[in-house]
Amino acid sequence: MNKKTLIFTALLAAGTGAAAQAETFKFAFQGSLNGLDPYSLNETFTLSSLGNAYEGLTRRGADLAIEPALAERWEIIEPNRWRFYLRKGVKFHNGNDFTAEDVAFSVDRVRSEGSDLTTRVPADAKVEIVDDHTVDFVLTGPNPILNYEWDTFYIMDKEWTTENDAVKVTSASDTTPNYSSLNANGTGPFKIVSHEAGVKTVYEKNDGWWDEIKHNVDTVEFTPIPSDATRVAALLSGELDMVYPIPVQDIKRINDNAGTVALTGPELRTIFLGMDQTRDELLYSDVKGKNPFKDEKVRKAFYQAIDIEAIKNKVMRDLATPSAIMISPFLFSKSSEFERYPYDPENAKKLLSEAGYADGFTVGMDCPNDRYVNDEAICQAVAAMLARVNIKVDLNAQPKAKYFAKVLASGGFDTSFYLLGWTPGSLDSWNVLSNLMNCRTEAGEGSPFNLGGFCDEKIDKLTGEVLVEIDPEKRDGLIAEAYKISHDNAYYIPLHQQGLAWGVADNVELVQRADNQFKFRFINKN
Repeated sequence: MNKKTLIFTALLAAGTGAAAQAETFKFAFQGSLNGLDPYSLNETFTLSSLGNAYEGLTRRGADLAIEPALAERWEIIEPNRWRFYLRKGVKFHNGNDFTAEDVAFSVDRVRSEGSDLTTRVPADAKVEIVDDHTVDFVLTGPNPILNYEWDTFYIMDKEWTTENDAVKVTSASDTTPNYSSLNANGTGPFKIVSHEAGVKTVYEKNDGWWDEIKHNVDTVEFTPIPSDATRVAALLSGELDMVYPIPVQDIKRINDNAGTVALTGPELRTIFLGMDQTRDELLYSDVKGKNPFKDEKVRKAFYQAIDIEAIKNKVMRDLATPSAIMISPFLFSKSSEFERYPYDPENAKKLLSEAGYADGFTVGMDCPNDRYVNDEAICQAVAAMLARVNIKVDLNAQPKAKYFAKVLASGGFDTSFYLLGWTPGSLDSWNVLSNLMNCRTEAGEGSPFNLGGFCDEKIDKLTGEVLVEIDPEKRDGLIAEAYKISHDNAYYIPLHQQGLAWGVADNVELVQRADNQFKFRFINKN
């Protein structure tokens, strides 16, 4: 099936062209935009928000196809050398010229300490400046997907960043943000003119943008509203033009309301559970002297204790698709070969007993409460299900800023059991394998989002083979083999692909992409 047929584009209202009158567009999201450094947090909402001000060498269109952006075109001039021809005449928002120096600088910075996007550019790749508007990426081996996730690898102004002493990346756990976390200077269609974390961020149209302006909004105002009820009320009253996500139970109410519509569709994000499988003793558990999650039987017991259909029906109100592996079936041709372990609490108890935990144990669980659709409710449901097999869960649900600061590499992977979501930025399985399933160091080198730290050298080897394999059938076979190893060992517990649910005023035209990135350049307000 053609991947494009699976990307849901929403065009609301009858208007087609941009209206002559300037417009202000107001929207809310459940979480906040905490910092403006584009390398601090590899999280969809943050990257989406900053991607309206910053740009990469490439971008993705309404159908998620890769398009030229700051690079007009590119070619592979030798097997291990990619050449990018940069767009001329582009200026950063402060008026500085965009050149090859900015690309080379950004590559160094995105791979530096504190960055949460280190995997955007291979660690062993070298950047050679050919001239002011041409750069070569020299690789140590073939890489057919080098630029697949560069739409969220944003290019920064070397001069501006250096002058403002902001070369060091502000990590997600850093409590002393530098200039780049408080200010933005990109090349994109909108400028960030004011930002107060947790309160409001205001964007203004960039009249000097290099591309054709097709939207008709002069100002965009973003306000974080954690409360579902408050968010929906603001939409229904006309105070806001768009809110997301909306609770699934409010979809009918929004559709029945004059002037609003609920926009739904599948998302490519997989929600899953992870476990600390590297420490000799869990940080948060009453089991001392050993780590129960190192035992495959315990991991499978947790898996089989979870009633995924109950989560789908009662928590997600059917706006979710249960998953057996760590990627959407829309993005991998062999997904149908995998099946979830069946819900079987009696077998879960048997496995726990065989592992030496017949009476169960206590474990802490980390969960965001403003990041994914019904995230805290999912964690509460998981805790209740595990209680039936004598596992007591101490749930620690926090806003995403505190959650990510705790569980990511910058926080020392401070977790024993956690919920996370993942959309592969490349829309490809290599992204999943390299970010979530490879061995890592305590500093996060390797797979930085393998928070539980499991290490399977077979998966690492397969990941390397997947990266360079150009035959699609052979490549999918290697990917399937890696997923099978993860599935057989229950290294993760995949839950589902969550659905998208946005609430929009019916005088607005916009695009809902299946990667859940909201791009202002598609907005028209009539």
